[in-house]
Amino acid sequence: MVPTSEDELADMIRNVADPIAVRGGGTRDVFARGEVLTTSGLSGVTLYEPGALTLVVQAGTPLSEVEAVLAAEGQRLAFEPTDMRALLGTDGTPTIGGVVATNASGPRRIQVGACRDHLLGVRFVDGAGNIIKNGGRVMKNVTGYDLVKLLAGAHGTLGVMSEVSLKVLPMPQAVATLSIAGLDAEQAIAAMSTALGSPYDVTGAAWVDGAAMVRLEGFSDSVSYRRDRLAEVLAPFGAVKAEEVDWSAVRDVRAFAGQPGDVWRVSIRPSAMPVTVAALRGAGDVQIMADWGGGLLWVLCDAGRDLRSSITSGHAQRVRGANTDAILRFHPEPAAIAALSHGLRQRFDPRGVLNAGVMG
Repeated sequence: MVPTSEDELADMIRNVADPIAVRGGGTRDVFARGEVLTTSGLSGVTLYEPGALTLVVQAGTPLSEVEAVLAAEGQRLAFEPTDMRALLGTDGTPTIGGVVATNASGPRRIQVGACRDHLLGVRFVDGAGNIIKNGGRVMKNVTGYDLVKLLAGAHGTLGVMSEVSLKVLPMPQAVATLSIAGLDAEQAIAAMSTALGSPYDVTGAAWVDGAAMVRLEGFSDSVSYRRDRLAEVLAPFGAVKAEEVDWSAVRDVRAFAGQPGDVWRVSIRPSAMPVTVAALRGAGDVQIMADWGGGLLWVLCDAGRDLRSSITSGHAQRVRGANTDAILRFHPEPAAIAALSHGLRQRFDPRGVLNAGVMG
């Protein structure tokens, strides 16, 4: 099923009798049951006002097209949407609707927030075939329940998006990265926390292959000044090196691409990074890299291993690995949260036709 208009999308969902699998550009296998419904036919920029920093775009629009339109005006999606194709070994075309549905957010989340924090409005079709609009096309709008935030990260289980409105931001003039090699998890979290706690406006903090890396962005003179001052602050942690770093590789976890095994995404408090890394390594052979200043761990491990038994806080989602009932892809929710989630799905998809079983 490939609807080419919002009304056609609503008719399709209203008339289905069995569950459907909702897809954007097909870059991820959502492991949903039923016939595939793709939003690729809902494509194009509806409204772009560079001066107002707002963009309205149909959900099936390729992410590359969105980024090209913004780049022509010196602007960008500041939350750095991830591209998991290399990691997952898939092809397809990332779409803006898929980005929002998964709340895909990269290293800059520590400074500007996640994808959902840049959403101004959304239009979607719920599981009963109703067209729903929430939010607006400007930064200041109050419209009751914040369904905009609810749809971001729902993985298509509450509704199929037809259009999204986003806040965009200018591209920086300059980028600089400072790195310190040879740090263990405890040393790395101390260095990253020090950088993030400084007044130098860090926009990325990651730990890859034993090196702690921090990123600075902005006007050229400002970046140069802040780089030199931050290097002095970080000097006690080891030899500080200024270098060019491909942060898209950090964003997309390309260090694990092509390597055998399952990949997990573990969200924790940054302060819990050292003990969590020790626990994961103590339970078996793993490779670990960290993003978001230690608040996000990416873990490569043997296929079929459930990492959740090794962590005592946070939550773990299996991003790559065979789909089995033995290991749930999403972290089991506490009873109270699970009840709320069930209630939301009953409200927005009472027939259970949208990506059934994807999130439990």
